Amino acid sequence: MRVVRYHHHGPARDVLRLLDAPEPEPGPGEVRVAVRASGVNPHDVKKRSGWLGGELPPAGVTPHSDGAGVIDAVGPGVAEARIGQRVYVLRAPVHRGTAAEKVVIGADWALPLPEDFSFAEGASLGVPAFTAWLAALADGPVTGRTVLVQGGGGCVGRVCVELAAWSGARVIATAGSEAGRAAAAARGADLVLDRNRDDVAAAVLDATGGRGADRIIEVDFAANQATDVAALADHGVVASYSSTSDKRPVLDYYGFALKGASVRFIQGAKLTPAQRDAAALVVGALAARGRLRPDVPARFPLAEIAAAHEAVEAGASGNVVVLIGDDA
Repeated sequence: MRVVRYHHHGPARDVLRLLDAPEPEPGPGEVRVAVRASGVNPHDVKKRSGWLGGELPPAGVTPHSDGAGVIDAVGPGVAEARIGQRVYVLRAPVHRGTAAEKVVIGADWALPLPEDFSFAEGASLGVPAFTAWLAALADGPVTGRTVLVQGGGGCVGRVCVELAAWSGARVIATAGSEAGRAAAAARGADLVLDRNRDDVAAAVLDATGGRGADRIIEVDFAANQATDVAALADHGVVASYSSTSDKRPVLDYYGFALKGASVRFIQGAKLTPAQRDAAALVVGALAARGRLRPDVPARFPLAEIAAAHEAVEAGASGNVVVLIGDDA
């Protein structure tokens, strides 16, 4: 099979290589997926570039945790009826990801793909949708609460907006571009702010009668920490899934502590089985109703995977996928 691997950290065009490799065989409790599309997320390019640090295994890394395709083999303990099922992949193995024609994963992490979703859309569901569920709903419904979504026009942020609005929250979103603000509004935000021009904290306090947001979903903890402290209600929650501007930010301990705040660090790759199952019910039900539909404006063939990584690094306005099958 064709597979992409890198053996060193560095720029995409310098380290990503398209190789031939033996097809993997599923073990007990596993399925093999013939991949039709492989999703590229910011954490994929951070890992490949070395931004996240860490040593690489001698055999190299096949990138990407998200993907979609068709189950073509099952291991012991898995019903053969699953062969032929269209699925999207959630949390592929760390070093053997979906940038390959075949991938083996635990059967419980291959989830049914909604009938009217393309494989490219399915490859864009995993990390964005499940990270968004963790950030918005992992602590329970947000009905009647005010939720501020920082970066509400991004791939994760717009799903956060949609999930919070679906749960009955009043949603305030920020975005830096006109397209991002339009995306947040389309997904259900009640108020959309320009993060570059508006005084976000003042706008949130004004909209809540001085109380502040009950929950803040954060795309860049380091960059927005001061705003979050000012905009957060007493006993509020900050759920942060990234801190791209500074991976080791200094924490304003008393800024949060004096509000009795909770700060949660969200990592979509660390879902527990219980969280996976709870999120899958919500994601699956909404997707079946035509909700949570990913925007996939950037699609690249497997041979151009470096360009796909560069598109993510350049701040692509929607999801980026690598197409592996003709029917993606």
